[in-house]
Amino acid sequence: MTRSTARTDWLTPDWPAPAGVHAVCTTRVGGVSNAPYDSLNLGDHVGDDPAQVAANRAILQQAIGAQPVFLTQVHGTEVLRLDATTPNASVGDACITDVPGIACTIMVADCLPVLFTTRKGAWVGAAHAGWRGLAGNGGVGVLEQTYQSFCALALMEKGQVDTEVIAWLGPCIGPTAFEVGDEVRTAFVEQDTQAEQMFVPLGGGKWLANLAGLARQRLAGMGITQVYGNDGSADWCTVTQSSWFFSHRRDRVSGRLAVSIWRDT
Repeated sequence: MTRSTARTDWLTPDWPAPAGVHAVCTTRVGGVSNAPYDSLNLGDHVGDDPAQVAANRAILQQAIGAQPVFLTQVHGTEVLRLDATTPNASVGDACITDVPGIACTIMVADCLPVLFTTRKGAWVGAAHAGWRGLAGNGGVGVLEQTYQSFCALALMEKGQVDTEVIAWLGPCIGPTAFEVGDEVRTAFVEQDTQAEQMFVPLGGGKWLANLAGLARQRLAGMGITQVYGNDGSADWCTVTQSSWFFSHRRDRVSGRLAVSIWRDT
């Protein structure tokens, strides 16, 4: 985990992204919102002053030099293709683009943000992976849908297959904090018995779940082996790292971090 070149109090992915592809993960530091949204809340749906959210979004845009597109996330699997006309609040939980200067942006406060790019940098994408979107239906969740969109558009638009994808996992609720019920474990284990390794029993039908670990399993199942970022260690946990990250599980009333990826060529 390293500090962002856009802001020293943000994070920048440490991964072998091609030239012209850039990414950033904000922290809760560097904005104008008051408690409990202090200070860089980027969510306009959590009860914060709209004017302060707008000011925070302007801070992000100025820092990265690209236009972030903020989605209305519904814990689903729909992937949007973004261009210069895509409005904020479009409904989806993942997005991809090949348009320079348009930043695929995901907001989180415990769910897992996942960034994607190809080795050649023709496409970039971002996905919002809470447990529902990650599990999906029939083994096809938001990560699988994003990868399939990459493959389809790379072949259709570029006339060649640029599908060697690398991924970066941002901060999320950690494996010592994510208490879930039997229904969550069942949603994963029924699709892949290896997912059992990502759940620690607490008794009484409760488990500790490793969300980042589950995502890594899903990515490996798609043949994406170059995965960077969140390894489940304490520094990445949104719940325990309260000075850096918002957490809905911890605070209930909480701001939102943003994770953005964009092309400049």
